[in-house]
Amino acid sequence: MVKNVLLITADQFRGDCLSVRGHDHVQTPNLDALAGDGTLFEQHFCQATPCSPSRASLLTGLYLMNHRVVSNGTPLDHRHDNIARMVRRNGYDPVLFGYTDQTRDPRISSEDDPWVRTYEGVMPGFRTDARGGVMLDGYGQPWRQWLAARGVDVPAAEMDLYLPDPALYPDPGNNPTLDPPRFAAEETETAFVVNAFTDYAEKQGTTPWFAHLSLLRPHPPFCVPAPYNALFDPAAMPSPVRAADIASEARQHPFLAALLAQNPAHFFIANGTGRAADFDTDQVAILRAIYFAMIAEVDAQMGRLIAWLKAHGQYDQTLIIFTSDHGEMLGDHYIFGKAGYFDGAYHIPLIIRDPDAARRGQVVQQFTENIDLVPTILNALGMAPPMALNGHALQPFLNGIEPSDWRQEVHWEFDFRHAAQEFAPSQNSCGDDHQLAVIRNERFKYVHFAALPALLFDLQEDPNENHNLIENPNYSAVLSSLRSRMLSWRMRYSGRGLSHMLATADGMMA
Repeated sequence: MVKNVLLITADQFRGDCLSVRGHDHVQTPNLDALAGDGTLFEQHFCQATPCSPSRASLLTGLYLMNHRVVSNGTPLDHRHDNIARMVRRNGYDPVLFGYTDQTRDPRISSEDDPWVRTYEGVMPGFRTDARGGVMLDGYGQPWRQWLAARGVDVPAAEMDLYLPDPALYPDPGNNPTLDPPRFAAEETETAFVVNAFTDYAEKQGTTPWFAHLSLLRPHPPFCVPAPYNALFDPAAMPSPVRAADIASEARQHPFLAALLAQNPAHFFIANGTGRAADFDTDQVAILRAIYFAMIAEVDAQMGRLIAWLKAHGQYDQTLIIFTSDHGEMLGDHYIFGKAGYFDGAYHIPLIIRDPDAARRGQVVQQFTENIDLVPTILNALGMAPPMALNGHALQPFLNGIEPSDWRQEVHWEFDFRHAAQEFAPSQNSCGDDHQLAVIRNERFKYVHFAALPALLFDLQEDPNENHNLIENPNYSAVLSSLRSRMLSWRMRYSGRGLSHMLATADGMMA
């Protein structure tokens, strides 16, 4: 019987980057083993980017159109429930190890509240204090203090920690490098979070726990310690999927042209300058080698974590969920990061190991979404999901049952109003114009912009999303159907917190 919940998110982890899925380069033996003892969901997608909007969906079970955390720093309306509050009301003490990137609702806070001045706040309901838990900010505090206490020379400039020690390695200039940073493999952010969790869980003894491990990697900056830095040869890396040149790529859509023109290199390498789109072939190959190596480092720490659970008799009492907040473009379409509408930014891994599940080693091909995780956790703990949730519990799949009425497509949204100078091709429109929504099924993908031309892709004929068919008359019926389905989706799932209730003479009916 499930007693504990371990919700793990690796940050910026592409959905295709598991060796169990047949990837030619990544090495994830520990996650593969977890999938073999649980269930792997191959068509799993997040609902928004960047971090704050996506994590708001993951932890509330709501689409962005309902929770309205449209960007990093947008407050989460306090009226929205979340998984931490839900399980806390039912006797659990949810603890955070890492970060949730949520800004507090200013209407319930004082003007001097520091959590209305940052996007790096803790989702209400989670705890990080001396009794357990640890919060990491964007620069890794308190991981940095821990490194310093271990004797690592931690530079005053935050990003310099991710560069090689200049006393040992040559200056890489403005280039990515495979030379390792100052910290060792056992001193990574991932190792630090796993250490903090195992210390906490050991103190819990037989008391049931709920822990959210939010890992930084494989999020940039792109760097990895030895021996992982030598794991992959850049010359052997697969080439990105993209047009012959940036100008040809940019012709697909004005939004994409604006994104390519801005996307700064310093988001991805500590010493970067200029645009990420201008990384040359050799630089992209090095970045890909580092990215796959960061995934290998995360996988090794997951192996250490699972071994600890087994050694302490916790493995068969714990619901384990491994996923990500969003993906990483990794140079595809000349993009690094997670902005935009391409699958690479939204397709993410999902592995669930439920000790109560009737089946093991399954691979699910139906579409699943991160909003499904809240109802799945509640179901596992015997708690009724609130009607307001947009997601659906995944227990049927865990038990080898395919629901007859399961979704036939996935949806996601990207709101770029607060990054309009970066990504909007025109500043002559209001903030609400700066957003897009996607509906994607097995064959087709439709991208609707509030104030820009739409996009349509035939993924069977064009899996790399190179050819926009929006003006092709042969696809007019497909386009009409997808537009209709997107409208129906919004009508079905638009904010329904109390819409199922009705006042009557006999009292409130639900």
